[in-house]
Amino acid sequence: MPMTDIMTRLAALIDQAAIRAAGPSYLEEPRGRWQGKALGVAAPGTAEEVAAILRLCSETGTPVIPYGGGTGLVGGQLAEEGAAPLILSLERMRAIRSFDVEAGTMTVEAGVILQEIHTTAEAQGWIFPLTLASQGSARLGGLLATNAGGVNVLRYGNARDLVLGVEAVLADGTVINTLSPLRKNNMGYDLRHLLIGSEGTLGVITAASLRLFPKPARQGAAMMVVPSPEAALTLFKMAQARAGDALSAFELISQQGLLFLDAMGPETRQPFDARPDWICLIDLGMGAGGDPEAALEALFADAFEAGLVSDGVIAQSDGQRAEFWALRENIPEANRRIGAISSHDISVPVALVPRFIAEAPARIGAVGEFRLNCFGHMGDGNLHYNVFPMPGKSSADHDNQRSAIKRAVHDLVDELGGSVSAEHGVGRLKVDDLERYGDPGKLVAMRAIKAALDPKGILNPGAVLRG
Repeated sequence: MPMTDIMTRLAALIDQAAIRAAGPSYLEEPRGRWQGKALGVAAPGTAEEVAAILRLCSETGTPVIPYGGGTGLVGGQLAEEGAAPLILSLERMRAIRSFDVEAGTMTVEAGVILQEIHTTAEAQGWIFPLTLASQGSARLGGLLATNAGGVNVLRYGNARDLVLGVEAVLADGTVINTLSPLRKNNMGYDLRHLLIGSEGTLGVITAASLRLFPKPARQGAAMMVVPSPEAALTLFKMAQARAGDALSAFELISQQGLLFLDAMGPETRQPFDARPDWICLIDLGMGAGGDPEAALEALFADAFEAGLVSDGVIAQSDGQRAEFWALRENIPEANRRIGAISSHDISVPVALVPRFIAEAPARIGAVGEFRLNCFGHMGDGNLHYNVFPMPGKSSADHDNQRSAIKRAVHDLVDELGGSVSAEHGVGRLKVDDLERYGDPGKLVAMRAIKAALDPKGILNPGAVLRG
């Protein structure tokens, strides 16, 4: 159907003001590597309007890209190839439908920004622990569609572990409502876990019942200097043994990331005058009887005696703890300003993190000479392993080497039993990687599910699965 006809028919389904041309913000992704195309943007205000739009698109064979905050890093929110899609933006679905303060649950629409969820929960003494650098612009629907991870996975799990139920619309306009906040419900297939992480290819999530957690009475953080990733792994095991469930996060930061912050900003207070080879950022959250500062001091003393750490700083206030986290969360922005040749969101078994870090430089060195910035979530084995040009060169100078670099990193990850997509999703960037490294049986099942729920292939075509 011609574009004008589709947009005219859409105007009969939703508010005319919610239909518009797709401006640049809808057609670009954060790293600037892809430029999308679109028929236009439709921004429904209710699940019923989403259903009406999808019924029309199913009838006309119009492809649809569900759109959240546009912060995805694997191209799942835009299309360069194929027929121009309709962008289905959830930005107007911003309601917090309910909040059960006693039970610690909140029902939230897909367009709500993550930071708003944090603020609302914390005002009532609860936390929603999904935390990541883009939380000021990322919307709940996109976070659930990609099963976002973040820094607190060690203690609280991925996005799917924080959701009790979802409301979603299938490709033919069928509305699924499993928003019940029940902790136990075995009435048939758990469609929530099928839709979460499906990247908008099986249905459009319009709302979710979220699981909240009591706000820790006391929180503490420390940065400790370690000589190597091997020492960091031993320190992590020591921290786990001492703190147990109070250990919220354990991050690993390399010297290169600190040097990038020095060179490019954002301006960040660094706790050590000399930039160490490796830093561990350790975060604890305890109940009213706990003392995170004392626990971190004891951990440092024992680790120092064991030769695992050589220096450290323990946060003396919430403000200093926030400064530690600002350093960690500003590293991706410094990376962006430098300009990576190839960025990798990978995971390996935690025990093999040091082995990956030791072996990867030689694999990449066979391609050429580069700067490497390794940082990430040591506690769950998820590393952001990024490759940069040497000073005086740009990433564009190495366009012809990008594929070889990615293949070198991903082959090693696969050999170690890891994943080449730890928390960002597959999108369009990693479709070939899924086919290369994914389990063949799983791919057969995924294609069968896609065919059953979206037989016309209109939902985010080209993302996750080819064609």
